[in-house]
Amino acid sequence: MKVLGAVARSMGLEAPGFRSPPRLVGVDRSVRRRRSTTGAAAPAVVSVRVRDRPWPAVLADMVEGVVVANGLVAPEADRARSALWESVAGSVTPAADAAGTERRVA
Repeated sequence: MKVLGAVARSMGLEAPGFRSPPRLVGVDRSVRRRRSTTGAAAPAVVSVRVRDRPWPAVLADMVEGVVVANGLVAPEADRARSALWESVAGSVTPAADAAGTERRVA
């Protein structure tokens, strides 16, 4: 969701990329850090399994992915989670269509 990236950036955090599904078999969420060729920090990629999961669980993994990608700990992690959840409150549109076909999350 682009809104999560925008909120992360507004808080001075790195906005990770999102994709689906994770490359690792049997996991619902993974965080991968890409290598930078310039030596600068490369953005992380949060992969979330969408298929056959409740949408709130997918959102939870995306929110937590932003927290993990930025290496946040309390109390910063709690503030970030609150702001990220507030930004997606009421988002009930799943990232999969009625046929269950997965789509790219972001």
